[in-house]
Amino acid sequence: MNYFQLFNLPASFDLDLTELGSRYLQLQRRFHPDQHSAGSERDKLLAVQQTANINDAYHSLKHPLLRAEHLLALRGLKISNEQRSFTDPMFLMQQMELREQIAEIEQSADPDSVIDSIERQLQQQKRALLQQLAAALDADNTAQDQLAADVIRKLKFFFKLQQELELIEQQLQD
Repeated sequence: MNYFQLFNLPASFDLDLTELGSRYLQLQRRFHPDQHSAGSERDKLLAVQQTANINDAYHSLKHPLLRAEHLLALRGLKISNEQRSFTDPMFLMQQMELREQIAEIEQSADPDSVIDSIERQLQQQKRALLQQLAAALDADNTAQDQLAADVIRKLKFFFKLQQELELIEQQLQD
């Protein structure tokens, strides 16, 4: 299913999230199972399935990594759920350094400042990679699609590190 077509939006990484939200609400009102409560069992089932599809599509288009993966899948390059290791030594070193910093938070004299520092590093890297991803996806050619796939893989690491950092922060606050 092409999620962009479902929402009648251009297949682009740069997406107007306000417009996406507006179209999501329109589709929800139109296909919500309550709108089909007087219909046949088949109509009710189709409404439930369509609502589930709308929810999945909205969730995917709203999140930049899932949106990028969907764009690549539409172009014939499926990378969701893959497990792949990196050969980029600079990236691997950066990951190890960030993981070491995260591991040392709890022993730090000022964990909040360490968390803030790591947070800034993660945000900076994510911003740079998201810009690179947008440029690669806009090019819409096979070589750039491969580059976009590699950038998505890197971004997944940063999003995962962000989640780990948030978890540690919550634990420290408790």
